[in-house]
Amino acid sequence: MPAQSLQSDSYSLSIPRHIAIIMDGNNRWAKARHLPSLAGHKAGVESVRQVIEGCLEQGVGVLTLFAFSSENWKRPELEVRGLMELFMLSLKSEAKKLHKHGIRLKIIGDRQRFSAKLQKKMQEVEALTAGNSALVLNVAANYGGRWDILQAAQKLAIHCRDQHLDPEQMTEADLHAFTSLADLPDPDLCIRTGGEQRISNFLIWQSAYTELYFSPAFWPDFSKAELLAAIQDYAKRQRRFGQTSEQLEAQKRV
Repeated sequence: MPAQSLQSDSYSLSIPRHIAIIMDGNNRWAKARHLPSLAGHKAGVESVRQVIEGCLEQGVGVLTLFAFSSENWKRPELEVRGLMELFMLSLKSEAKKLHKHGIRLKIIGDRQRFSAKLQKKMQEVEALTAGNSALVLNVAANYGGRWDILQAAQKLAIHCRDQHLDPEQMTEADLHAFTSLADLPDPDLCIRTGGEQRISNFLIWQSAYTELYFSPAFWPDFSKAELLAAIQDYAKRQRRFGQTSEQLEAQKRV
């Protein structure tokens, strides 16, 4: 059955330009089935495919997935090793598919801790898909929101020093220019699966006005239909950005 399109609804719905997702619940999904934790991560790959397809169908321009946080290195060594192998296999198997569908892949995060082989594969897939524009797919790997702000502040400080600029004259826009997603719109909607209700150090700078949606579904159970439900919920919200409802209504009438 073809996926329902929000564009066909009788009332006007707003499609988020940028959706960010915290893919949580892989381990609990596996545990509930008496499977090793890596089985949950492998099952979650299909949900990634479902969500990418859903975003393409709904006209979402940017999708950012929280794949591996800077805190995830604390997990059992066997699980971390398995995740790295799964990451490599996914890059190898999905690269041509992403390119075929016009998807641009971008890896955000500190890559230095990854193996040289994995870093090379990341660069290869990014180069292959660099000219695509149907969807920008950001994969956050060894990423943390505080790290993002820190590295941006460090780069801005170096820029001020090298260009002999007054740090007191710097603006939010100057700092933003050095963040990981500086060339893209901030997330309109952030989805977290697995029932937890926190953002866990994900896109802290970029999420100042992001709408939050929490799904009880574990990530391997998060389907295209679940994505559609999240977008529908988002579309019913009024995003005021500090203004009043009356001001927004007046702007619509102009």
